[in-house]
Amino acid sequence: MELLEQARAEIDAVDAQMAELFERRMRAVAMVARSKADSGKPVFDPERERAVIAKNTARITDEALRPYYNRFLQQAMAVSRAYQRELLGRGTAAYQGVEGAWAHIASRRVFPFARQMACKTWADVFEAVSTGKAEFGVLPFENSTAGDVSAVLDLLYGHPDLSVCGVYDLPIRQDLLGIPGATLAGLRTVVSHQQALSQSAPFLRAHGFETKVWGNTADAARYVSELGDPAVGAVASAETARLYGLQVLAQGINEDGDNTTRFVVITRTRSEDIPVGEGQRIALLFTVDHKPGKLAQVIERIGSMGFNMESIKSRPLPHVQFEYYFYVQLICPQRAAGQSCRTLLHDLEAPCRTVRLLGVFDHETLCDEEGVTV
Repeated sequence: MELLEQARAEIDAVDAQMAELFERRMRAVAMVARSKADSGKPVFDPERERAVIAKNTARITDEALRPYYNRFLQQAMAVSRAYQRELLGRGTAAYQGVEGAWAHIASRRVFPFARQMACKTWADVFEAVSTGKAEFGVLPFENSTAGDVSAVLDLLYGHPDLSVCGVYDLPIRQDLLGIPGATLAGLRTVVSHQQALSQSAPFLRAHGFETKVWGNTADAARYVSELGDPAVGAVASAETARLYGLQVLAQGINEDGDNTTRFVVITRTRSEDIPVGEGQRIALLFTVDHKPGKLAQVIERIGSMGFNMESIKSRPLPHVQFEYYFYVQLICPQRAAGQSCRTLLHDLEAPCRTVRLLGVFDHETLCDEEGVTV
């Protein structure tokens, strides 16, 4: 017991020093924010962050602690970015849906300190960002089982004033929720969005539950909470359960345990001179003449410069029958730099009718509030 008390006293002493150092660090962060306000630079500078994390992680002499310190620094950087955005008035993130919807959950995990703005439609999210009512918009872009969200891609194509600044994968785990005191044996009816019910159909059938289609998973949870009937449950997320005062009766009931939704974060374009590093993603929109070999030329030039094409999608070109525009997501090669990106864009001007840099960003998997991948 004496050893435990000694360890706790040491931790308290270190925490007191860290609190003083945290205030000192955040005062310096505020100075950085003022500088970025004057220069118009974006808050997120991935090359600078990677350099700082690498330099400071190397200072840890205990190799076993280095990965933990690396994670500590990543979280410190995220807090610093959030503080800068607040100081710069860049603290609003827009999403489509209601509180507890998957887009809301994604937005809260990407921007935990931002004010969340609910919008009725995806077009309203674009409008909010385009007009400056929100700095960021968080939108579903692709689902691992249902495929592309084509309407969002079309909205991106139709908004040349906006760019993509992040792509995040959110693993979707559907849980069965009920009011406090409800039991799995006592449930009779389950409500949720059609897709959530479909993904959880084997589990629901096995228990003999009647199902009722609802507008979305979060609103289904709200309905169950307000109804107060222990015989009625909802398929939604555990985070939605906390929001509406429900309990989780069964975890991970969706059949596809790997079901994941990819979200894009949009913002107003600031500059195309964005730092690019190895492993980062570049998103491009382009069109080509409707002639043999034109698309192949684009793909060949991308490959010849060492960029790995991670994704390619085609969509009907507005107002031009049976012609298409293309979206590609590329992984930057080793020793990639901003000049590599500019050279690629220049080289693609020849085979492309139009080419547009949609964004440069990191591709991450979202974690829950405790830092655990969900």
